[in-house]
Amino acid sequence: MTVHRNVAPWASAALVLTALLTTSCAEEKHDAARPAASPTSATPHGYVEGAQEAAEQQSRLLLNDPDSGNTGVLDLITGKVHRTAQVKDAVRLGTDGRFGYLHAPGGTRVLDSGAWTVDHGDHVHYYSAATRDVGELPAGSRAQIRSDAAVTAVTDENGRTLLYDRSELEKGQVATPRTLHGTYTGVVVPYDEHLLAFANKGGTTELVVLDRKGERVASPDATCEAPRGDAVTRRGVILGCTDGALLVRAQGGAFTAEEIPYPKHVPARERATAFRHRPGSDTLTAPAGEDAVWILDVTERTWKRVDTGPVVAANTAGEGSPLLVLETDGSVHGYDVASGKRTARTKSLLTAGKRDGSDGSAPVIEVDRSRAYVNDPEGKKVFEIDYNDGLRIARSFDLDVKPVLMVETGR
Repeated sequence: MTVHRNVAPWASAALVLTALLTTSCAEEKHDAARPAASPTSATPHGYVEGAQEAAEQQSRLLLNDPDSGNTGVLDLITGKVHRTAQVKDAVRLGTDGRFGYLHAPGGTRVLDSGAWTVDHGDHVHYYSAATRDVGELPAGSRAQIRSDAAVTAVTDENGRTLLYDRSELEKGQVATPRTLHGTYTGVVVPYDEHLLAFANKGGTTELVVLDRKGERVASPDATCEAPRGDAVTRRGVILGCTDGALLVRAQGGAFTAEEIPYPKHVPARERATAFRHRPGSDTLTAPAGEDAVWILDVTERTWKRVDTGPVVAANTAGEGSPLLVLETDGSVHGYDVASGKRTARTKSLLTAGKRDGSDGSAPVIEVDRSRAYVNDPEGKKVFEIDYNDGLRIARSFDLDVKPVLMVETGR
């Protein structure tokens, strides 16, 4: 693989000892995989066995070619690609920030990218470890998978949900799952040590909150017609509905659901049904038909429709960053969110070939705190874009894996 760069006192002695051992995260500079210096040493805060802790995000791209089955993990720090298990005929690739889920008709392969972030609210930890093949889940290509720090929920097309212990996945193994009673409409989302789901009640889909055993513990008195699309943000969980979205929040042990309606009636073909955003951001994007993009500002509880050219993919880092839209001309266009006007454009990044994604393999835009990544399957390339510098192409990666499917981990 080739990388191209564009340069650019307490009196008590016991309390004193406790204070010394309780070092703030900002002051820590340690190897997360290094054992304690002596049998009596305290385990360093943030220690994860087998992982290296770093001062910065350890971003990686998980790539797959469904035709050949070739799969690789591109380390964006070193620029090297690590090959992993072959997975043929994958139709979708999802991630929970660490694990990649390759959905194929015969099952879903779980791959540990070896990069992840632990967010404690007032500080974060960044980790890296070896990539590895975890195993396969008995979940077909239409299954929906969502995770939090404790569980991974797998919901099949019939609404049946299995819960897997995520700590076992972190050890490199798939444990026997627990099955939730009943069936649910759409995806089941782990959130705040509970599960959010939609139950069919008298022809309507009612939002319910379940504990981790699947017992109903709350009903926030909210319904959602044809639920589709979801995203976890710092301000709560967004769930897409026919007439807008629900914002579900946990506050003081209680769950609330707030409607964020569209500004006007939206035809079914222009609904936001698949949200994209930078993890940690409260600004979401979704296609609004073929030639426009929805921006949902969760903080302000507002929708904005930006007219663009024909949309292949869209994303944004939020917080004053531009809306990024990959259009069918092969270029990434930058739009000012406030005005809706285009402010920048790259050269065409996509090699000639199918770009509309009608077969489910359209290129994507992955966004982190400083860069965006676009995959060019036919050209066997990934482009790194500095979206804060006029969409400058910061790097390009020539690959020996055709990157038809791509997700970013480590965020």
